[in-house]
Amino acid sequence: MNIGQEVLQELKKEITESEYNRYIKHLAYDIKKSTSDLAVFHASNALVSNWIQSKYSEKISHLFEVKTGNKVTVRVTLKNSSEKRKIVKKNTIKTSHSLLNPSQIFDNFMVGGSNQFAYSAVKSVSENPGNVYNPLFIYGGVGLGKTHLMQSAGNVYENQGKSVIYTTSEQLLNDFVRHIRNKTMEKFQEKYRKCDMLLIDDIQFLSNKEGIQEEFFHTFEALRGDGKQIILTADKHPKKIGGLEERLQSRFEWGLVADIQPPELETKIAIIKSKCELNKVSLTPDIVNYIATVIDNNVREIEGILSRLHAYSQLMHVDIDLAFTKNALKDQLKEKKMNLSMESITHCVSKDLNIKPSEVRSKGRSKNLVYARRIAIYICRELTQNTMPQLAQYFGMKDHTAISHTIKKINELIQTDEDFKTKIDELTNKITSST
Repeated sequence: MNIGQEVLQELKKEITESEYNRYIKHLAYDIKKSTSDLAVFHASNALVSNWIQSKYSEKISHLFEVKTGNKVTVRVTLKNSSEKRKIVKKNTIKTSHSLLNPSQIFDNFMVGGSNQFAYSAVKSVSENPGNVYNPLFIYGGVGLGKTHLMQSAGNVYENQGKSVIYTTSEQLLNDFVRHIRNKTMEKFQEKYRKCDMLLIDDIQFLSNKEGIQEEFFHTFEALRGDGKQIILTADKHPKKIGGLEERLQSRFEWGLVADIQPPELETKIAIIKSKCELNKVSLTPDIVNYIATVIDNNVREIEGILSRLHAYSQLMHVDIDLAFTKNALKDQLKEKKMNLSMESITHCVSKDLNIKPSEVRSKGRSKNLVYARRIAIYICRELTQNTMPQLAQYFGMKDHTAISHTIKKINELIQTDEDFKTKIDELTNKITSST
């Protein structure tokens, strides 16, 4: 039994049997491609690969450290995915320390209004690296596609036979500390200052770490002076990253700073459809719309949900319909519902429709008020744990039967009035995205 198999056996003790059988059991450890600081596993399909990478990679990395004493990066790829990479002549390939994911390319990145600017900037950099937008700084929330875009540029450049380094700030810091401890800083400097493109994820985690900031400043200067491309990502604008040296902060803004916003509903629907097509998962439009409106903006969460639905369907031998989807996601949605209140939902609906919250809860019968009240009641019923009597009391209705009648009327409108349904979907997406 190799070290990879031993680690997976240890992981088996820490997770449920169903989780192990569903996701971990068929993982294959690649001894040839794995190193002392990199553990490579192969999964059978993209959904399983993405789900394991997002949910279990940190735990697997920890178990490797317990077993070997080395902190490793865990990479889960598809079988034979490396063979799909563009082949370049051996005499043009430079030494690379890249941990790029070959599946993260521009062709499968879903572009929408929320990320169009960042996409265009990264695409431009990949076509003309080192000359425009250097450095390129991308910021935004978790799971919005920053890493995918960054690695897309890296894959373009690496496929041209150039040397690319992709790393996270945590991995960079660990590498820095190891080289200081071993008194081999010249190797660290040679590694990071001689590459053609440097990609660093989550640069905000260098905050308040003076030693690595000093070293990175000189690395930054060396690369930019040689016309080498630098791409950085963070969760916020450089000006808002505390504990960052002023000279670094100013240099991060020298090139171009591009943000990625949470995807609008149409983009989320397009992402889900794209992931379904890629992974051969069949979902009806009503299921796609339901998933898009009730989940967060995190693309990795979308992949996890699709993986879960597919696994449940296969294990339970049932087709995926809307009722099945709601049941499969009920625990996840229950947690979300605990964070939502009728007040916050009513405020969001009122703001969007330009009506005072007090008017939505009043007994006014004007067309606009009835429209807004119906939407607020329906979303409160769907996204909170409040009972019908509680809804009736909050919205000033006689009793739960009045709420029941209203919900019935709303469901009829959803079936017959496309504009009404679209407005509910848009507001549901906005509300769930803000939690």
